[in-house]
Formats: sequence, C-alpha cells, structure tokens
Amino acid sequence: MNLIADIMLGAGALGAAIYCFVLSRRLKRFNQLENGMGGAIAVLSAQVDDMTRALNRAQTTAAGSAEQLTALTARAEQGAERLELMLAALHDLPDADHEGRRQRVLRRRARYSDLEAAE
Repeated sequence: MNLIADIMLGAGALGAAIYCFVLSRRLKRFNQLENGMGGAIAVLSAQVDDMTRALNRAQTTAAGSAEQLTALTARAEQGAERLELMLAALHDLPDADHEGRRQRVLRRRARYSDLEAAE
C-alpha cells in the first residue's frame, strides 16, 4: 500500500513539474518584447501616454478658446448695444425733403482710445 502511495505521489510531483515547465515556457513567450504580448502591452502603454498628453493639450487649448470666445461675445454685445443706440438716434432725424435732395449723415471715425477700451 505504501508503494502504491509513493508511486502516486511521485507521479503527482512529476506531473506538477511538467506543468510548471510548460507554464514557464508560455510565460517567457508571453513576455517577449519583440513579438509577444509584452510588446503589444508596451506599444499600448506608449500610445496611452501619447493620448494623455494630447488630451491635456486639447483641454488647455479649449479652455483658452472658451475664454477668448467669452471675451469676443461680450465685445459683440457691447457693439450691438451701440448699434441699437445709433439706430434709435436715426429715428429722431427729420424726414428728407421731397425735392430730390438727400440728407447727409456725418459719421465720426472711432478714436484709437475707444478701440483700446473695447478690447
């Protein structure tokens, strides 16, 4: 009975050794950087790093564009208010003579200091 148990124990140990040997060879092939899964993981890791940097740059650019767009929108609203005031002032002008003469409207050029204040 002891002999059978020893044979079974030896066969189990031999089976475990063969299993460990096969697993170690598979693991070596799996971790090879040139053509195995390790290479694919290394490439994917590098791509993730590149995409993270690109995403950070895109977020920074988008934030700057949003600030610039907000400033331009505020400037456009101020310009629209000025145009509304000018149109309201045009309604106060007397009607043109019916003799074929046109009334002249004088326009004032914007000063440099006004442009700086608008920005």
